[in-house]
Amino acid sequence: MPRRRPAARLVTATLLLSLTLAACGDDGGSQEPEDQAPATTDGAFPVVVETTFGDVTVEEEPERVVALGWGDAETALALGVQPVGASDWLGFGGEGVGPWAQGLYDEAPEIIETMEPSFEAIAALEPDLILDVKSSGDQARYDRLASIAPTIGVPEGGESYLTTTEQQLEMIAAALGQQEGGEQLLTDLEDTFAQARADHPDWEGLTATAATLTSEGWGAYVEGSERVDFLEKLGFVQNPQIAEMEPDASGFSVSLSAERLDALDADLVVAFPIFIETSEITEDPMFQQLPAVADGRALVIDGDLASAYSLGTVLSQQYAVEQIVPMLEEALS
Repeated sequence: MPRRRPAARLVTATLLLSLTLAACGDDGGSQEPEDQAPATTDGAFPVVVETTFGDVTVEEEPERVVALGWGDAETALALGVQPVGASDWLGFGGEGVGPWAQGLYDEAPEIIETMEPSFEAIAALEPDLILDVKSSGDQARYDRLASIAPTIGVPEGGESYLTTTEQQLEMIAAALGQQEGGEQLLTDLEDTFAQARADHPDWEGLTATAATLTSEGWGAYVEGSERVDFLEKLGFVQNPQIAEMEPDASGFSVSLSAERLDALDADLVVAFPIFIETSEITEDPMFQQLPAVADGRALVIDGDLASAYSLGTVLSQQYAVEQIVPMLEEALS
């Protein structure tokens, strides 16, 4: 039988969890949702989900779901469905989810590698549905997965991990027969962003850069990526200098040499490290010279907040809004 929890009020429970974690820090204080009756589907099977690879028909309610795409497992959890296999893209460990989704599994999933998943391990889980909704959009990867079980791949235009939060939620909700739950979760998220915009009308139209530093150098995210999308939902607009640049091989970011680091400057800069120390950003002399940084209009985030901001799921975005809005208020005051 499928491992399920109800979608109703999961976002509210997660917000309460995030507030507890914020107050207690990272050393404990986890709060699991109370046990509730199993969720029910909308009873609308079979369902057809449109993907860039063609229409996929899910004949009946899935009972063994493997979620491989960026944030796909958390999206299923938000809808009350617990994958039997999942990929841990941000290296959380354990169940492969951040603190905003802890306690939503009754039993930990089998963790599947991200970029090069073991198809044998996936097949051994005997899935009746595979989710690869926020993914590379690679045809060979999709074909191999689809040979194991019906697979919901990326939507049209969602290649290179550019599937939006809305698309991810709508497609997964449809495939799981949880359309009404998906609509409610999306409405709740939209309301959260709308309230933040209403509370901060002065943010409307300010330019923003979503930047990162890795061991290979600086980069900035392009429009359509979850980091830029998050800021736009708060009223900001993409840095026009970055908008004019062609994405690099990743498809979702542009690389910047030290000589071009001034392109990061905007009314607001949000930066975070990837697999390096945060101090490599904060102590970078070139970064410190950016007007936004010198004026205090820059945020450098890390840890759980950087992960929530980057993941872009309905659960992680609720958490990120709660945490980042007060920081933006201080930076832009």
